[in-house]
Formats: sequence, structure tokens, C-alpha cells
Amino acid sequence: MTTMDARVYCGDDGEWTAPSPGRVYVPLLGGPLDGQLYDITDVSPQERAVGALLITDRGLFGPGGRALYKPSEADPQGAFFWEGDTP
Repeated sequence: MTTMDARVYCGDDGEWTAPSPGRVYVPLLGGPLDGQLYDITDVSPQERAVGALLITDRGLFGPGGRALYKPSEADPQGAFFWEGDTP
């Protein structure tokens, strides 16, 4: 995926946003948000370690559901991997 093709997670599956200069992103891998970027510019190291529950209509629970993404223990500074869905 090139920067031109990259899509930033924005919480609304109908909206697409391109990456902005000066922001820090990690890729979301697996699950309903696979391939999107997640903006971690203002996320503390403690929050980053916990991961993120991201709203999505594409998950197991449909509209209003959430997908949990976390960094791997092997590479806590790398991509966020899908852990599962929750209502």
C-alpha cells in the first residue's frame, strides 16, 4: 500500500481520510479494519500497550460493535493486530 492508497481509521466506515503530515500511524492488521492506519500521535506508551477498541460496523457484532487491536509483545512499537470483536 502506498501513502496515496493509505486510509486512516476515523470511526465511521463510510468516511475515508488520508494520512496527514506530522502525524504518527500504525497499520491495523487482521479483522474488520485490516489495512487501515490508526493515528497514535497523541497516544501515551501506557495506552499503546493496552491497545484500542475501535468502533466498526464491519465486525462480528455489526453496527455499534468494536474491534480490539493491540501491538504484539514481540514488537510493542509496531503494527496493531486484531484480537477479536466485542459488542
